[in-house]
Amino acid sequence: MNGGGLARLSVAGDSATAASNHRTETVGNHTVKRSLLGCLLMLTAAASVTAQETAVPNVVLGIHGGAGLPKKEMTPELEKHLRVGLERALKEGYAALQKPNATSLDGVETAIRILEDDPWFNAGRGAVFTHDGRNELDASIMEGRLKKAGAVAGVTTIKNPITAARAVMERTKHVMLISRGAEVFAKDAGLEIVDPAYFRTEQRWKQLQDQLREEREAYDKKKREGAALAPLARPYELSTVGAVAVDGAGNLAAGTSTGGMSNKQYGRIGDSPVIGAGTYADNKSCAVSCTGHGEFFIRYAVSHDIAVLMEYKGLSVQQAADEVIRKKLKAAGGEGAAIALDPKGNFAMSHNTEGLYRGFVTVDGKMTVMLYEK
Repeated sequence: MNGGGLARLSVAGDSATAASNHRTETVGNHTVKRSLLGCLLMLTAAASVTAQETAVPNVVLGIHGGAGLPKKEMTPELEKHLRVGLERALKEGYAALQKPNATSLDGVETAIRILEDDPWFNAGRGAVFTHDGRNELDASIMEGRLKKAGAVAGVTTIKNPITAARAVMERTKHVMLISRGAEVFAKDAGLEIVDPAYFRTEQRWKQLQDQLREEREAYDKKKREGAALAPLARPYELSTVGAVAVDGAGNLAAGTSTGGMSNKQYGRIGDSPVIGAGTYADNKSCAVSCTGHGEFFIRYAVSHDIAVLMEYKGLSVQQAADEVIRKKLKAAGGEGAAIALDPKGNFAMSHNTEGLYRGFVTVDGKMTVMLYEK
C-alpha cells in the first residue's frame, strides 16, 4: 500500500484552511470587531458539532462489527471472540490491500468476508433469525470513483453476501437483486452456495426463543390486565458488519453486510443493502458504513447525508458523522453508528449507543480494535 497518496492529499486542504483563517476585513475602525465576530462565529459553529471521538489520520481500512450489546451484558468470552474476529478482519483486509494492483474494493470485500464467516457477528454465518425462524441476509458495496454499487437482500443460501453484492455491481447492469433472483444469479456466477442450515447458530436461535417468549408474556399480560401492549425494551439486534477503505490511488470503497434485526417480520429489509442509507462512497467526500436501527437510517439517508455534509458544507469527516449520528438521528430516536473514511485517510467513528465494535489499520500496518473505549 502506497501511503504517499494519502500524504499528498492532506497538504492542500490544510493550506487552504490556514489561508482562510487569516483573512480579515478592514472597514474604518471596525477591523477588530469584525475579526472578533468572525472568531466567535467559528467557535460557535465548531461547538455545534462536538466530536465524540477525533478522526484518526493515515487510516487505509476501517471496520465495524455493529453497535452491539450494552456493556453490562458483555461477557469475557464474547469480548474475546469479538476482538479476535475484528483483528483477523483487519489483518486479512490489510493484506488484500498490499497486493499488486489491489483496490479499495478488495480490502472491503476481504474484511467483510472474514466477519461473515465468523459466527460471533450478525452477518453470514452468525446471522440472527427472523420471526419465522429463517436467516435472511442483506449486503451492499460501493466504490467512490465512478459511484458504482451492488447489493443483495433477503438471501438464504449465499455463503458470502458481500461477494454477491460485488458481483451484482461488476457483472450486471443492476444495483440490487433480492431473494430467489439474487440466489439464482449467485449460483450462475459461480459463487459459493450453501444449505440454509449453514447459517444456524445456537446462540442466535436462543436469542430468538427468548424474544418470542417475551412477546408471549407481554401479550398474556395485556389480555389479563387490558393494558396497552408495551414494546420490548430492545426488540432488535444492533449488529451489522461493515468496512471502508482507501487505496494507493485515493479511491474509496464501502461495504455493509447483516442478518438484520432478530425476530424481524414479513421479509423485512433494513438499511444495509440500501445505497445512501447503510452504505455510500464518493471520492469527493467519504466512504461510509452504518449499523443500527435500519428504518431510521433509511428514512434519514444517513450514509449519503454524511457525505453531502462534507461536500456541500465543508465539514470534516468526523464533524459530518457526528452531526448525523449524534444529533439528527439521536433526536429522531434512532440508535446506531457509522464509520467513515475520507480520501486523505481520516477515519471517523461516531455512535449514539454505548458501544461500537470497531477497528482500523493505518498505512504502516498498525492495527487498533475497540469495543466500548473512547
